[in-house]
Amino acid sequence: MNILLIEDNISIIKGLTYSFTKNNYHIIAKTTIKDTLEYLNTNPNLDLIILDITLPDGNGYNFFKSTLKHLNIPIIFLTANDEENIIVSSLNEGAEDYLTKPFSIKELLVRVNKIILRTKKSSIIKVKDLTFDFDKLILTKNNKPLDLTPLELKIINLLFLNINKVVSRNFLLDKIWEWTGNYIDDHTITVYFNRIREKIGPNIITTIKGMGYRIDAE
Repeated sequence: MNILLIEDNISIIKGLTYSFTKNNYHIIAKTTIKDTLEYLNTNPNLDLIILDITLPDGNGYNFFKSTLKHLNIPIIFLTANDEENIIVSSLNEGAEDYLTKPFSIKELLVRVNKIILRTKKSSIIKVKDLTFDFDKLILTKNNKPLDLTPLELKIINLLFLNINKVVSRNFLLDKIWEWTGNYIDDHTITVYFNRIREKIGPNIITTIKGMGYRIDAE
């Protein structure tokens, strides 16, 4: 998932880059409207934009109205407390959401996850004889629901969210600790994936030796 951050506060850039990278997002930071335009000219494929209102070379809201809203990319505004009118106007113009500074990075991540899920071109992905429904969190094989444990389902959901991308073992270890509150080791990860493969078939999840796991779209 590629996210463009348009923000000139270096502390915010460093904090968001660290947290989003840890959560398997690729974040690109630009500090000015000029640099953003240059980037967009050659890199239009983005999943989401996080946009600060106050930038060194212009107003983020005006930039949104003149340019960004026409790209059909979900946008979250970062605003100051006294910018209520701009918040209302931006939402009316088509922005997805906003957060007021100072904000919680954890809350921003939750909002980003929801927006990306909601704005996916399809809430259903098919890979070979499997179908995964993001809205219902149901995995079926030949149209029959598979009996997965809650943790197995979360692992599958994570892999489908990152279709065609490697999900690292370290990232999986962090997520499973977050979900369960229990420490696990590499061996336990292997056991989980062996159990999942027994249920979904051996040729759906590819192991990338020394790195992690990947599901490829057909």
